[in-house]
Amino acid sequence: MRIISGSHKSKRITAPKNLPVRPTTDMAKEGLFNILNNHYYFDEIKVLDLFTGTGNISYEFASRGSEHIVSIDKNFRCIRFIENTIQELGFEAIKPHQSDVTVFLEKHTQCYDVIFADPPYHSEDIDQLIELVFEKNLLAERGMLIIEHPKEEDYSAQVNFTTKRKYGNVNFSFFEWPTSNQ
Repeated sequence: MRIISGSHKSKRITAPKNLPVRPTTDMAKEGLFNILNNHYYFDEIKVLDLFTGTGNISYEFASRGSEHIVSIDKNFRCIRFIENTIQELGFEAIKPHQSDVTVFLEKHTQCYDVIFADPPYHSEDIDQLIELVFEKNLLAERGMLIIEHPKEEDYSAQVNFTTKRKYGNVNFSFFEWPTSNQ
């Protein structure tokens, strides 16, 4: 995997093979960040990266100037890898936490501009995750919740769904507060 843009553009990051992860492809990540670039100034937003795995998405936000990034994963080896990579790259903006995502969301109260979730494919807790984000007001007024998922999964019937984008085998579903709330 590599960082697409920003201060660490083209930097390659190699994760250990024993991590239970499926990093977002470079093509999908580039498409996602092209969308986000049209909505946000990266140095002005707060980011929550759920099921962070290798930290791939968090590094991209940090490289582009985001100064407040919280990265959550329940796997200790993933968090250890992220901590080492943060130190190596000097990304103090990333704050990794080892936690189950649902437990974290249930206890957390901070609001974010972008919440990105890349859960294990075919996870059964995605509907609950989406509901929790909106019930607990964890998403800022003009924020986006983005779920990465396989093509077989469809979240278009979920509340606050706005659009779906496909990049190869990677699909992103976007959720936002209704326009009337903004």
